[in-house]
Amino acid sequence: MKQITESVYASVTIEPDSMYEVHSVVSGIIANILVKEGDTVDLDQPIVQIENSSSKLNLDNARLALQLAKDNLQGTGSPLKSMKDQIESARLRYEQDSVDYFRQKRLWEQNIGTARQYDQSKLAYEIAKQNLSALKKEYSRTETELKSAVKNARNNYENARIGKEDFTITSRLNGRVYEIFKEPGELISPQEPLATIGNSNSYKINMLVDEVDIVKVEAGQKVIVLLDAFDNQPFEAHITRILPQKNNRTQTFSVEADFLSPPKNLYSGLSGEANIIISRKEALVIPRRYLLEGNKVKTKEREVSVTTGIATMEFVEILSGIDSTTQIYLP
Repeated sequence: MKQITESVYASVTIEPDSMYEVHSVVSGIIANILVKEGDTVDLDQPIVQIENSSSKLNLDNARLALQLAKDNLQGTGSPLKSMKDQIESARLRYEQDSVDYFRQKRLWEQNIGTARQYDQSKLAYEIAKQNLSALKKEYSRTETELKSAVKNARNNYENARIGKEDFTITSRLNGRVYEIFKEPGELISPQEPLATIGNSNSYKINMLVDEVDIVKVEAGQKVIVLLDAFDNQPFEAHITRILPQKNNRTQTFSVEADFLSPPKNLYSGLSGEANIIISRKEALVIPRRYLLEGNKVKTKEREVSVTTGIATMEFVEILSGIDSTTQIYLP
């Protein structure tokens, strides 16, 4: 009896965690590349500057328009200021005409005064009242229009500011610049990658598993990784993710794993191979070279048919046909 392990073979490539391709959202000419390959970058740190003279001009114009709209609403030259003065004068005129009218009305009710005096005071009162009401409505309408103008100017300014920011490409994470594809002076479009950035401290194992084996693979399974750069020293890992889409060109599935204890000085693109541990158990096994074609083994008397189970590169499990006391011979 011997412990036998069933495993699935996979090719391995080491990649930084969270690696992504940097793209621009605008087309233009690269004015400056602010980092170089191998540099560490912080979240939101500028990495590429695209020429943006027109966007800068738009931002300046939008800033001036916003300031003008604010001055019209709240500045010393705001039309609302003069309208407030007009309303105050109209209010004083209304109060005076109101006093005159109601005094004349009381006299008229006591048969004092003339009808002409009463009518004139009433008319002046009503005109003052309507004038004050009209000025207040005009003030309210003008204030609403000026506030709307400020809001529109602020929106235009924000759009211009965001548009200007689009010409400065920043990092989406704290990490390292692994590759730069462009040079200053080159034309760039949103479809072309500028660089690749990934985590500088955390790496993932990207494995390619053949489609005939993928049904045996599950998240959490143990993986033994052998990297060419480390003289095939074994490292343990565990599966974290299985991508469900098959690569039709290679007829493989991508499987990701994390090191349990990663080696030092890892680099993006290191290659090797891995064995994904499917199962382990104590079983009756024989060396594979003793197994004849048609799943038979040679005994002292004759060839005996056997039923096999798990098979590795060296051993094969025997489920039935012989037992641990059976003596077999090398073909």
